[in-house]
Amino acid sequence: MISKNSLIKESVLIKVIDSLVTSNTLRKIALKMAKEKAYAILVEENADGRPRRVQEDKYHIILALLNSLDRLLTEKTIAPSVRKALLKNMAGRVFLEKKSNKEAFIEEHGFEPPLFVLVSPTKRCNLHCVGCYASSSSANAEKLDYAIFDRILTEKAELWGSYFTVISGGEPLLWKSEGKDLIDIVGQHNDQYFMMYTNGTLIDEKMAQRMAEVGNITPAISVEGFEKETDARRGKGTFKRILKAFENLRNAGVPFGISATPTRLNAELLVSDEFIDFYYNQQGAVYGWLFQYMPIGRSYTLDLLVTPEQRKWMFEREHHLVWDRGIFIADFWNSGTLSNGCIAGGRSGGYFYIDWNGNCLPCAFYPYYTHNIIEVYQNGGNLNTVLMCPFFQGIRKWQESYGYKKPAHEVDNEIVPCAIKDHYREARKNIEYHHAKPGDQEAAQALKDPEYYKGLVAYGEAVYEITRPIWEKEYVGPERERAQKLQQQVAA
Repeated sequence: MISKNSLIKESVLIKVIDSLVTSNTLRKIALKMAKEKAYAILVEENADGRPRRVQEDKYHIILALLNSLDRLLTEKTIAPSVRKALLKNMAGRVFLEKKSNKEAFIEEHGFEPPLFVLVSPTKRCNLHCVGCYASSSSANAEKLDYAIFDRILTEKAELWGSYFTVISGGEPLLWKSEGKDLIDIVGQHNDQYFMMYTNGTLIDEKMAQRMAEVGNITPAISVEGFEKETDARRGKGTFKRILKAFENLRNAGVPFGISATPTRLNAELLVSDEFIDFYYNQQGAVYGWLFQYMPIGRSYTLDLLVTPEQRKWMFEREHHLVWDRGIFIADFWNSGTLSNGCIAGGRSGGYFYIDWNGNCLPCAFYPYYTHNIIEVYQNGGNLNTVLMCPFFQGIRKWQESYGYKKPAHEVDNEIVPCAIKDHYREARKNIEYHHAKPGDQEAAQALKDPEYYKGLVAYGEAVYEITRPIWEKEYVGPERERAQKLQQQVAA
């Protein structure tokens, strides 16, 4: 429990920082200092001993984030309540929050806890998108009860010191339980910050205002390109409703981002200057996430995967957007260096996923599980029971052997980080060894499909080979040379 004295200190600190960030002159000075400090910590100090180029990637994405926040504050497009909630949940915690929960976890278990949990409280959705990873529709009634959802949010803070939560679905704004909706539970957990993946069609003026009032939630709205591409996958008229949602959020002062799914049909469009300029400069998006199509969920197919050649091109193009244009855009596959590889299965600094039935999966795109949080709670367990399950430990063991715990000159190709998409053979071994259950009918079908297995293994190997020269030349090669020189100096 935080003491009254700590609360007073936090209040004073937040007021000081708020005064700082709202002054353009002082903020520019602070921004320059923050950039210098970030470079010193990440690249020069590099306490974790990661490849230097990996640390430079992290530095440039932080610069992009700082630039996005500076733009929000300069243009005064963020509501005071939202600004203060950001400061309380981020800056305030960095400087003041006691880390006893996190430190107690490390002392007991020997590694850092996950950074967050991804929760989909409902499978229900008002759209019926082609290739939906969750196979959601308006007919789906599955959802988490309020008591379970509330306990998950409470426990992650108490057990791990985790104050960031990601919400997905279905459409999360359709979730209701015990007379409460998503904004109600977000407001009740005002010590946390939430990011919500949403189709955006339910964000009317009233909803945008409610988000501004609680202050601690930002929506990432799904788009597929422009009107033609978005309506083709999500339904006629969806694009216009999304533009209205953007307008409502801007008027309410709620920062928002975009989320897009590259396939072999639209990959080039989603990282084009035209796309970036429209959503970031014209519509005001602060950040963007790219989730390359995964062959899971409704009508899954390998035919929509971005090709290995497209993936390599996207990797280079995304680096240009981040490094040269200062755009905050992350690709959960091509940006593997930002997270030191796969973060599934509750890895340190990573997460795991809890769906509408309470099933606990390694990530949103790894649709197999051995534990259900509702059953865990009924049997006297908690989130750590899930975290320490053999299935998740098997994933973390693979992550460590692939590169997460390796010295810089031995880290394997993090441009292909995904356990399920890029290394399916290894993922399948873990699924079968631990008798993990499929999270849905499509996941069950995939286990019985020999062509799926063969095709996904071949895909991962092809992407590995086409990106390996980049990894060798720019990332691990220089580290290998440094290690050899050091070895020679020691021998001499």
